[in-house]
Amino acid sequence: MATSTKKNTMTKKKLINSISQDKGIHPNDVRHVIQAFLDKITDCLSQGERLEFREFGVFEVVERKQKIGRNPKNAAVPIVIPARLAVKFTPGKKMRQVVETDQPQYASQEVEVGV
Repeated sequence: MATSTKKNTMTKKKLINSISQDKGIHPNDVRHVIQAFLDKITDCLSQGERLEFREFGVFEVVERKQKIGRNPKNAAVPIVIPARLAVKFTPGKKMRQVVETDQPQYASQEVEVGV
């Protein structure tokens, strides 16, 4: 469920600094490892490989089929959206559980107001 509250963004720079401080490793060393990791993921996906990280999730390339779209300003004219390849991420069981338990359960909570 998407919410309108603004979330903090973990950038690559923040991630590097966080890991560097947590593990006592020089930021440049962490930067090289993270960049090599990201490059390898990109290379594998570009070759059509599926990447599976147990309990974290799965990255895979899927084909989005061609479809017909509509221009909101001129709905009478159909627009052909061509088929394309896209990266799909499916979170693993452990990640889903951690994310779900760390999020407030807005829909299932009832608020009782005392008078």
